[in-house]
Amino acid sequence: MRCTLVTGASRGIGRATAIALSERGDRVAVHYGADSASAEETLAQLHGQGHVLVGGDLSDPETARRVVEEAEAGMGQIDILVNNAGIAPGEATSHRVDEVDYETWQQRWRRMIDVDLSAPANLTYLVARSLIARGAQGVVVNVGSRGAFRGEPDAPAYGAAKAGLHAFGQSMALALAPHGIAVASVAPGFVDTERQQPKLDGENGDGLRAQSPFGRVGTADEVAAAILYLTSPEAQWASGAILDLNGASHLRT
Repeated sequence: MRCTLVTGASRGIGRATAIALSERGDRVAVHYGADSASAEETLAQLHGQGHVLVGGDLSDPETARRVVEEAEAGMGQIDILVNNAGIAPGEATSHRVDEVDYETWQQRWRRMIDVDLSAPANLTYLVARSLIARGAQGVVVNVGSRGAFRGEPDAPAYGAAKAGLHAFGQSMALALAPHGIAVASVAPGFVDTERQQPKLDGENGDGLRAQSPFGRVGTADEVAAAILYLTSPEAQWASGAILDLNGASHLRT
C-alpha cells in the first residue's frame, strides 16, 4: 500500500484526486488550509482505512514541515505528493496592472507566489528528502495551469507562479530521477468545481464553455484521472512531462 499526501484536498480537484487514489488502494493524507469541515467531508468519502487529516497554511515553511511530519506519522510514510493547493484567480485576487494600487499589487504577488510556488517547492523538498533517506522510490505531481502558457492578465502572479511550478517540476525531474523519484505536472484549463460555479452560472458561463471545441469545461474527475495515471508505477517514464488538460481550448506549439 502506498501513502499519498494531497494538498488542498477539501474540495474540487484535490477531493476528486484523494477519492480516486483511495479507490486505487492508497492511504491518503487529506490536507486543508482552513476549511476543516469540508476536509472532513472528503475524508468520509475515501475508500479503505488508514487515512488522515492534516491542516495548515503551507505558505509558512514551518507549517509545511509540520504537515509533512504529521502525514508521515499518521500513515507511516509518504510515497506520493500531489501539490494541488493554490490560490486561483478571482475577484478577491485580481491585480490588473492598470487597475490596482502598488500596495495591492505587491501583496497579491507575494501571496500567490508564496502559496502557488514556494509552498510546493518546500513540500517537494521535504518529501523528496524523506524518500531519499528511506531509499524508496516515489512520485511528485504538481497541479499547474493552462494560464502558465496563455497568460493571466487579471492575475499575472498566478500565471507566473504556475509557469514557475511547471519549470520547477522539470528541474526536480532531472534532480530526483537518480533517486528513483518521478516528477510530473498537469496543466488544467477551466474546471467545473464548486469554487468556479458562480462563473459558470453567470453571464460569462457560455463564453467559458465555448473556449473548448467540445463546448464544455473540464471536470475535477478528469484531472484526478490524469493524476491517478501519473502517480502509477507505470508512469515513471512520464517524469518531466507537463500534461495539458484543457479540451483543446489552448494549444501549445
